[in-house]
Amino acid sequence: MWVPWSYAFDIAVPPGSGTVVSIKPGIPTLPVKACYIVSSKKYQSTLTIKSGERAIFDFSCQNPEKHFVIEIQKNIDCISGPCPFGEVPLQPSTSSLPALNRTFIWDVRARKNISLELQFSTPYLRQIGPGENCLHGATYSISGHIDATVVRIGTFCSNGTVSRIKLQEGVKMTLHLPWTDKRNVSGFSIANRSSIKRLCIIESVFNGEGSAVLMSANYPGGFPEDELMTWQFVIPAHLRASVSFLTVNVSNCVKKEERVEYYIPGSTTNPEVFKLEDPQPGNMAGNFNLSLQGCDQDAQNPGILRLRFQVLVQHPQNESTKTYLVDLSNEHAMWLTISMQPDRVTRKFVPGCFVCLESPRTCTTNLTLTSGTKHKISFLCDNLTRLWMKAEKTLSCTDYRYCHRRSYPLQVPGNILQLPVQLHDFTWKLLVPKDKLSLALMPTQKLQQSTNERLCNTSFSYLVASAVPGQDLYFGSFCPGGSIEQIQVKQNISVTLRTFKPSFRQEITRQGLTVFFVPYFKEDGIFTVTPDTKSKVYLRTPTWDWGLPPLTSVSWNVSVPKNQVACLTFLKERTGVVCQTGRAFMIIQEQRSHAEEIFNLEDEVLPKPSFRHHSFWVNISNCSPVSGKQFDLLFWVTLTPRKTDLTVVIITAVGGGALLLFVLGLIICCVKRNKNKGENKGPAVGIYNGNINTQMPRQQKNFQKGRKDNDSHVYAVIDDTMVYGHLLQDSNGSFLQPEVDTYRPFQGNMGNPPPSPPPICSRAPTAKLTAEDPPPGFTPESESEPYTFSHPNNGHVGSGNTDIPLLDIKEPANPGE
Repeated sequence: MWVPWSYAFDIAVPPGSGTVVSIKPGIPTLPVKACYIVSSKKYQSTLTIKSGERAIFDFSCQNPEKHFVIEIQKNIDCISGPCPFGEVPLQPSTSSLPALNRTFIWDVRARKNISLELQFSTPYLRQIGPGENCLHGATYSISGHIDATVVRIGTFCSNGTVSRIKLQEGVKMTLHLPWTDKRNVSGFSIANRSSIKRLCIIESVFNGEGSAVLMSANYPGGFPEDELMTWQFVIPAHLRASVSFLTVNVSNCVKKEERVEYYIPGSTTNPEVFKLEDPQPGNMAGNFNLSLQGCDQDAQNPGILRLRFQVLVQHPQNESTKTYLVDLSNEHAMWLTISMQPDRVTRKFVPGCFVCLESPRTCTTNLTLTSGTKHKISFLCDNLTRLWMKAEKTLSCTDYRYCHRRSYPLQVPGNILQLPVQLHDFTWKLLVPKDKLSLALMPTQKLQQSTNERLCNTSFSYLVASAVPGQDLYFGSFCPGGSIEQIQVKQNISVTLRTFKPSFRQEITRQGLTVFFVPYFKEDGIFTVTPDTKSKVYLRTPTWDWGLPPLTSVSWNVSVPKNQVACLTFLKERTGVVCQTGRAFMIIQEQRSHAEEIFNLEDEVLPKPSFRHHSFWVNISNCSPVSGKQFDLLFWVTLTPRKTDLTVVIITAVGGGALLLFVLGLIICCVKRNKNKGENKGPAVGIYNGNINTQMPRQQKNFQKGRKDNDSHVYAVIDDTMVYGHLLQDSNGSFLQPEVDTYRPFQGNMGNPPPSPPPICSRAPTAKLTAEDPPPGFTPESESEPYTFSHPNNGHVGSGNTDIPLLDIKEPANPGE
């Protein structure tokens, strides 16, 4: 153990000074060796020196600052005797104290009708909140008294705006100094003032642009019940001040009302009273006062009243003298918010951006206006690009009979666009009755889907997503200049217009989208695409980043011009989806041919690039995949001119004409021969006379003649190769054998409905021809249309029972190409 040869410290406390010096163990941050105070050859862990006493001592270690702290407390009684007003010295002086972390405490007691004023030397003080530390270590803690209760006014560091603090009924001032701080002055003085009739007054002085954050007494605890606290702000005349509440809590009042009051020089309505939740005044010129008034709280459930606010002082801007009218009186179910964009964190002073209402005169960094109102606003901001606007409007259809076939333009109101602030988002929520109506979006200009391969480079885009609670379906981001003519969705959606560049105001004419309320359909989404002949059209499945949601079905209706050929290409060979239940399918179907190509996305390889000569559908239906195995698909369509060989056209025309003459000759000859011979060899093809009544007779009186006596069974019989022979030729020119008992349906255009996905549990082959249900509006054939049958002819007609059908009933076969 180290033993000093001589004592290094000599502390004498003057008698009657009311000062007590205590040296006691601190809180070590690391395990250290034992250290003691050595006085009169005694080793001790504490040392107390009272008024009128003297102590000579040293320490048994060379680093006592790691073991001990020193506390000097001075009690000043201003009730029974005079107060030592003026600058407060540090006693004992720093030079006589050991280099330990020091705490000076001045506890001053005064009468209730007397207030004490603490005056701080420049650069004044800055209030800090719980958990904050002072940069240079010197910390002031100030408390007041309400009878026997101690109220903490706040904790402060140097280099701020707080110049004076007035307290009623005494003050307790504490100065914490680190052992490295060699200062010999306290940095404040005490003065006597008349009664202030409130808890305290804090003066904050601004010499130029800057900001200050201040807190109510006892923060973050509750403000004392039914008390009054005031802040006085001194602002240079050429600057403007604005107040923003950062943290607000209110208590449960049984009497009076918690509020803040402003005294603004020149105002005709002083004091101006505001609720704690209201926007606060801004753009104020000159000095002003702010007071916080508490209430009588509920004894059973008092709650907590606390306030943390910011005062921002800056130069007035040009925009602060202009006013703008925002008229939302004719809008419904809409709100508009103007707020600050997120700023980078910096230690330099950054002027604030405020939006100010003319009536009542308030300024805030976040202003929300609602539909049915009209306001005049101005801006106090050094750079308006730091502000942006967000808006939302709800369009709801409650009666589908009224909304059916109606449309609504999705346009941003003009008086919003005239504001000198960037519009960041404008969202329309489109709501329709469930299973009654669906929605169709029609753009003024065809849209492009934003993909990694072709990003939108416009100043704005549309974000389309489902608005059904619990459904995570994001259709994508779209901008003008593409090939998408229409987007149809099954249920509620949100459409967000998002801007990216200031040039949006110049491109506002390109912004145009109309929503139509259309009959309900079961597809989750349908995209109508007309590719551009000069560029690729990139398309991808919804919710790209997370994968297509389970049991979702989406279709693309791709139009192919007559003189073009479309090439359909997929980005990857396999989707990688693993289904837990059901199957994931893709169907590709050319609308003219009815031919469907069905691909099992779980097991099969996606098709190679293929050419499509006619408009076609791409339908993708998801299963319920295993967790983490969502899939996404990206494909693109390119158009190329359809090439035609002139030689082939000429040969086809000449050959077709010759063949037609030859077939007509054969028909005439065969008819003649059949009339002469009266019999035919092999199966014959008959032309069914559609004008004869084919209704099955139920009673004999409706069909008097026997089968051999009437003409209903008469057929003009010819050879099978003689009936429209040019239609029976294959690509090699040979004649095809006619099908037996085949019903040939109408083979015109399919129409608009997308292909229906196969059942979830089916296991369809890669390519399959299926009969398509006729689309809405499809007209069936009339009774007078010809039907072609093929049947054997035995040379005579029997007189069988007329109740027996003429032909056996069979299921219709799928038509060939």
